[in-house]
Amino acid sequence: MVMRRFTPWLLAIVLSGCSALQGTPEAPPPATSHPQEIHRNQTSGLQKMGTVSVLMYGSPMDVEAALKVKAEAAKADYYVIIMIDDTLVPGQWYSQAILYRK
Repeated sequence: MVMRRFTPWLLAIVLSGCSALQGTPEAPPPATSHPQEIHRNQTSGLQKMGTVSVLMYGSPMDVEAALKVKAEAAKADYYVIIMIDDTLVPGQWYSQAILYRK
């Protein structure tokens, strides 16, 4: 009986949480001479160039810097970091990003 009472509330909370995770589309910032990190909701109207990945020792900030270097080498205007994750090896990080151009 208690479960029937809380099920609609639980469903409403879960569904409202999902809508909070989806951002409204926004325009990306103006392109500069260096690649810029943008969010997924800023990719509309941009041309996808491909993906890059990095596997290295260091910190998450080191991996972000390495992704930016790879985006710059590919002459991308923007990039979206998909994931940054640690591996089973202590101090080793893996990351992926999608590259975009105007």
